Amino acid sequence: MKNKLNYLLLILILNFSCIEKKSTGGETNKPEPEATSKPDTLKFTSGIRSIFQDSKGNYWFGSIREGVALFNGNSFTYFSTNEGLRDNQILSIQEDKHGIIWFESQHGVSSYDGKSIQDETRGITGNSRVEWMKSDNDLWFGAGIKEGVYRFDGHKLSYLAFPDPETINPNNLYGVTGFSKGKNNMIWIGTYAGVFGYDGKEFRIINDETLGLDIEVEPLHIRSILEDSKGRLWIGNNGIGVLLKDGNSTINFSEKNKLIHPTSGRKGDKSMPGTLEHVFTIAEDSQGNVWFGDRDAGIWKYDGVKMTNYTTKDGLTNDNALSIFEDDKSGLWFGMEDGKVYKFNGKTFKRQF
Repeated sequence: MKNKLNYLLLILILNFSCIEKKSTGGETNKPEPEATSKPDTLKFTSGIRSIFQDSKGNYWFGSIREGVALFNGNSFTYFSTNEGLRDNQILSIQEDKHGIIWFESQHGVSSYDGKSIQDETRGITGNSRVEWMKSDNDLWFGAGIKEGVYRFDGHKLSYLAFPDPETINPNNLYGVTGFSKGKNNMIWIGTYAGVFGYDGKEFRIINDETLGLDIEVEPLHIRSILEDSKGRLWIGNNGIGVLLKDGNSTINFSEKNKLIHPTSGRKGDKSMPGTLEHVFTIAEDSQGNVWFGDRDAGIWKYDGVKMTNYTTKDGLTNDNALSIFEDDKSGLWFGMEDGKVYKFNGKTFKRQF
């Protein structure tokens, strides 16, 4: 009897050994980016600063402090400075015509070819005076605290310094806070102290002086920018709300819609609910609605007639949307300050991750 038990035990050990070897037989010692097997386990806890869908249908989520995550529909793969990113704060994500994914950070630009991360700004100085040019294939990136931009023309990344503005605001740097492609071959570049518009030939500059603003009372502090499908330029500020430039006319859209509180300091102070004073992201959906993410007062939608405000009462866990993105199926994604990601179903927000 004892011999039979020993024999059965030996058979069981051999069976489990075979199963274990079969499950790990495809593994190699080659280091791979860390992946998770569950679609609901995006492990970022810092804000989602950027969202992007690539040509293969994959989604990319850029965080404020933890790098970037790739979601292929089943699992996440994470990239950080450990994998070669220049910085763990990812401000924007783009794809070039060859399928290379590009990441903008405060400390430089990185790229991913599907195999490894490359530091694209190594060796590029911020003192170069490369001639400004523009083409349809360009990718544009901010250059951190430098007063200029990086331009990728499809072959080479170059640093372009801004032309000296007529009036320099001593309270702000011309560090880039956003880009928007517009009509008439225009690229709009938002910086803290003003907007540069470049059409491939000449510049247009929008700043405190050209707008007639008193920098002591309501200084520009631009955090987002969008030219919509109608050619209107929306300029989101940290303090004075949204400016709307339509042709030769510029108005304070927030003020006109009574969305600046009477007690507002119009600077960096916390704003009251139901206001639109600190706008860190602006986007237009395929229906022509313009969306705003306010630092303190939730998400706003402008349908051309009325403004609608969405906050925690509509299913959000946080009232600060840092990024807005529309995918190839017209799905609207929102990246929040607390690291959560939501989609809008037309009425309310459903958490995705």
